[in-house]
Amino acid sequence: MSDLKTYLTQRCQIIDVALDQCIPSAETRPVSLHKAMRHSVFAGGKRLRPILTLAAAEACGGTIEKAMPSACAVECLHTYSLIHDDLPCMDDDDMRRGVPTCHIVFGEAIALLAGDALQALAFELTAQTPATSRHTAASLVSELARTAGSLHLVGGQVADLEGEQKKLPLDDLRFVHEGKTAALLTTSITLGAMSADATPEQLQALHDFGMATGLAFQIIDDILDVTQTSEKLGKSAGKDVASEKSTYPALLGLDASRAEAHRLTTAAHDALAIFGEKGTRLRELADYLLNRDY
Repeated sequence: MSDLKTYLTQRCQIIDVALDQCIPSAETRPVSLHKAMRHSVFAGGKRLRPILTLAAAEACGGTIEKAMPSACAVECLHTYSLIHDDLPCMDDDDMRRGVPTCHIVFGEAIALLAGDALQALAFELTAQTPATSRHTAASLVSELARTAGSLHLVGGQVADLEGEQKKLPLDDLRFVHEGKTAALLTTSITLGAMSADATPEQLQALHDFGMATGLAFQIIDDILDVTQTSEKLGKSAGKDVASEKSTYPALLGLDASRAEAHRLTTAAHDALAIFGEKGTRLRELADYLLNRDY
């Protein structure tokens, strides 16, 4: 685990350097917009999705350099989704990654536009990923666009909002989690693999790995929301209970939820069989996400 901690720290550092280079400086006009974008991107965070992008590229024999534009893209898209999720018309939260949310610092209008700008930047960056024999820039942009739209990220947010104060069937809750969380995590992995000219078989295996890992990740998030403090999480704890949201702990209880997260992580490991030793880092990351406490 100490080796993994070093790996995570080093990957965060190189990703932050790349993000700093691709996001306009805080002195670039309009200053308020770029300050807001940078406030949310550099507020902290584990950089999970871009780290998975780079790890998937390496598992497929690719390089960090070729995968980095897509790695930065998924972090920009993820941060946009957090800014919008925190708005008063959505989840109405005042803390994210341990600092005040974007709309608290810059106002709702600038926060909304900062999210819009980060989303646009995500597609610009994805298009900068070098093409391979199997995957063009257009195919990478298309992959990100499908995930960002009504069938996954946005659709999952709508289903989440509409599910408040309702006891959702487990299948409906899974739909929310697949859209809001698992789809973008899976696409982060897929984009890294595509930058390495991954085969169809490799992409399918990584898709299965990503969906299982993404669902396990969200279940653990739901568990931590009711077992950890706001200080530990870096965001408001207890929000799911306060909003009367259906979650795995609410529907199944904590023990059964943990068991399901373990089952999904085992399935994620199994999906990586075709990679052999090259899938080791991805397996370690799946275990890290399962056992995290914030």
